[in-house]
Amino acid sequence: MGAAPGGAVITHPHPLFGGTMANNVVLTAVRALAALGMSALRFNFRGVGRSTGAYGGGVDEAEDVAAALAFLKSRAPGPLYVIGYSFGAAVAGRALIQGLAAAGAILIAPPIDFMDLSFLPRVPGLRLIAVGDRDELCPLPSLQALMAERQPAVGETPPSVRVIGGADHFFSAGEADLFQVLRDFPW
Repeated sequence: MGAAPGGAVITHPHPLFGGTMANNVVLTAVRALAALGMSALRFNFRGVGRSTGAYGGGVDEAEDVAAALAFLKSRAPGPLYVIGYSFGAAVAGRALIQGLAAAGAILIAPPIDFMDLSFLPRVPGLRLIAVGDRDELCPLPSLQALMAERQPAVGETPPSVRVIGGADHFFSAGEADLFQVLRDFPW
């Protein structure tokens, strides 16, 4: 974690498919925040690495996000966001719907063709969705159709969708572009 104002909790991909806080997309988000002088807190969901507990189906992990944000709030001044990648995007969105108070949310490749994310259009504070144009778990036409259901609150700016050319769900060919999208985001 840095000491500059503002920051984010960053959530990782699916624990049952090897997702950890050491993921390339999570680390790209950490680097982007560091380039801005912002704090970044990444953590392993319950049952991953040295974390205690067991996989909670994406439901119990919302508590992990809330605990991580509370910890970050105790250490970092300024507006604090949630950045979720893949499974972590689903969990972050669920935590926000359940009342998690964050300055906003950035979701990277929410896996709408893998998990039930019908709640995505209702996620409060959603500011940005980043997705690769070759993402097999978050196809752009499906994402656009789902987000067309969003009913923004009065005065709310709709979330922007940034499409990263050549990137699949794992961003192996899109890390540099994702870094720029996150670094250039109007925090």
